[in-house]
Amino acid sequence: MKFQIRKWLSVAEDRFEEAGQYHEAGMRKVGVVAILANPFLPGYKADLQPWIDASALLGDLVGQRLVRLMGDKPIQGYGKAGVVGVDGEQEHANALLTTTFANPIRSHIGGGKAWIPSVTKVAAVGATVDVPLAHKDALYVRSHYDTMGIHLPDGPMPDEVALIFVASSGARLNARVGGLRHDEVVGENGLI
Repeated sequence: MKFQIRKWLSVAEDRFEEAGQYHEAGMRKVGVVAILANPFLPGYKADLQPWIDASALLGDLVGQRLVRLMGDKPIQGYGKAGVVGVDGEQEHANALLTTTFANPIRSHIGGGKAWIPSVTKVAAVGATVDVPLAHKDALYVRSHYDTMGIHLPDGPMPDEVALIFVASSGARLNARVGGLRHDEVVGENGLI
């Protein structure tokens, strides 16, 4: 099974200042988007498994692009999203964003013990989605709870789906709400 990808979109943001506080190291957020023909159309399909299985290839391609985009920065946080064009259903994005899709990305970035926060929706062309982020190895690291806004200027078309994966190089710039710190992560169970 082969996905028909119409477009790749890459977004990178380096931020150094928040609320008047300057951070020399800064924080990078990157996002990789694959906009592709919705393989579940036309009509309702009861069995989504063949395309779920095939999504590992997409995960591999996304993981390669994500690491290149992050450059020399470490990946500490991640999140994913899916936006389905109006001819599809929300379940189509969920089917393409399972562990089958995510595990190749985890292999590329190293680690990734934690559950990956996600959001999916059906939307018209020009959608914007706020993709949630959390620490890749320990969900209890509050400093890494964040979002990255992704705008899809010409997608998804009604018969498409946009798959989005985002990553961050560290904590929010002025994170100070306590809890487990990145340097305290054990990374065994995805929580601590």
